Amino acid sequence: MGLNCGIVGLPNVGKSTIFSAITAAPAEIANYPFCTINPNVGIVNVPDARLERIKEIIPPQRLIPATFEFVDIAGLVKGASKGEGLGNQFLANIREVGVIAHVVRCFEDPDVIHVNNRIDPASDIDTINTELALADLETVTNRMAKDVKLARTATGELKKKMGVYMPLMEQVKKQLEDGKAVRLMDLTDEQKDLLYDLHLITMKPVIYVCNTDDDHVVSGNEYTKAVQKIAAAEHAEVVVLSGKTESEISQLDNPSDRKDFLESIGLEESGLNRLIRSAYHIMGLRTFFTAGPDEDRAWTFRSGMKAPETAGIIHTDFQKGFIRAEVYSCEDLFAYGSEEKIREAGKLRAEGKEYVVQDGDVMHFLFNK
Repeated sequence: MGLNCGIVGLPNVGKSTIFSAITAAPAEIANYPFCTINPNVGIVNVPDARLERIKEIIPPQRLIPATFEFVDIAGLVKGASKGEGLGNQFLANIREVGVIAHVVRCFEDPDVIHVNNRIDPASDIDTINTELALADLETVTNRMAKDVKLARTATGELKKKMGVYMPLMEQVKKQLEDGKAVRLMDLTDEQKDLLYDLHLITMKPVIYVCNTDDDHVVSGNEYTKAVQKIAAAEHAEVVVLSGKTESEISQLDNPSDRKDFLESIGLEESGLNRLIRSAYHIMGLRTFFTAGPDEDRAWTFRSGMKAPETAGIIHTDFQKGFIRAEVYSCEDLFAYGSEEKIREAGKLRAEGKEYVVQDGDVMHFLFNK
């Protein structure tokens, strides 16, 4: 699964506008369907106030935030699973991302064409979800046709595995035939592992992004409430923002100007920051820090990784020759005000190979060269 987020939705819902604002990299934007054919890819900084606070205590020559990749995927339409609107190409792009940001149009504007000539978030969501389910159904059906033969001839451990696998595939097929996402099934970790190599689109976590007008970013409207109701039923996250407003914010280089702009419309932070952080965390990604006079840096790791694995993120030699890690929490740094005082308070720890790294750890690795 890719460490990135794919932005999907119907044509003309504001995907490319949002992508451009997120990455400050221009995507092709036009008022007609299929403007974006090849996916745009952009790298964004993960907003993290902790890194700024570390910089104040341990001033570096360079400050390097964690990064995350967003992919702007062209608009899907009804029939995409059968190739309509270059659907096969777009679906292939979605399979490669780790999490899906499903942009839903929640604003009215007669100057911006809607592919179905009406604003109906529930219908729009159903169109996309149905096409993704149909695409997965084709994948599952094709695999089952091959695996039936294997199940008949299997012996030993493989036969035992197929005895669990084939009934599971039947359940998944039924779910997809009903137009429902596989992620909504109550699957065990073992069952998820059995399905992993199918790379099903509807197993990917989803964030619903309500693209509304400036007046309803804070208060919402009937359209955003319709999306929130659907998301609640799916236990999915929702981010409400205005693509137009976020585009304007992205043009402001001065942090103080951005803050003033946000306060003027009743927001503490941009919707895009919330989207970036949500996508980052929903994938189980976390951050540890290294700090010193040369650089303060945020590093991305997967939740549950142990110290040697995270050392390897910095350099493979760190993992191969790992001895131990000196660790303290960034929260202790903020509380005590210096590494020296952290040591004096006994908050700096020496951790070995079995230590599970925590979000917010500040780490120094010792290794054999």
